[in-house]
Amino acid sequence: MIKKTLFLLVLIGLLYSCNNNDAFIVEKARVGNITKDTQIKDLKEIFSKDSIVPVLTDVNEEDDQKNQYFKEDDKYLIYQKGGKHLLTIIPMEPNDSSRIKSVEIFDNRYKTRKGISLFSPYKDIYAAYKLSVTNTILSAHIDIDALNATMAIDKKDIGINEFNRDEIKPEQIPDLAKVKHFTIWFN
Repeated sequence: MIKKTLFLLVLIGLLYSCNNNDAFIVEKARVGNITKDTQIKDLKEIFSKDSIVPVLTDVNEEDDQKNQYFKEDDKYLIYQKGGKHLLTIIPMEPNDSSRIKSVEIFDNRYKTRKGISLFSPYKDIYAAYKLSVTNTILSAHIDIDALNATMAIDKKDIGINEFNRDEIKPEQIPDLAKVKHFTIWFN
């Protein structure tokens, strides 16, 4: 009887630790407990111990059609109690039953199964994933298809003029270049 009880306690502990670690795992269409099936209304339950700050646009349909190229997306900023910014969540549409369009990660605890996080140096990202680079006005966007993710690195960290539109090759980026944005896309 004691062996069975001990076995159950160990099993429960292992299950709890796996689930606890999964709260910060990053995969394709998943950031912690947010998945492709998560709706905006689910965020209150998922982040019940944290603070959710909705930043909602107030645009009527007529304005929406006029300004479709310049409108801002609604967003939900997730803060840990104490004020640490964890995530910014963008819905596909401005309503509670909307699914998630993207999640931008701000906390280093969110990591891929290969150990990549917002604070990983470029050399670790390059070694872990097949990637491509897109040159934008101010940064190099690292596209990681295996995660459906983008990471941005400032051009100044690469040693390139901000407005230079030349192609940037993955091997051209310095090993210690720092990521400034890490976004998982759910579409």
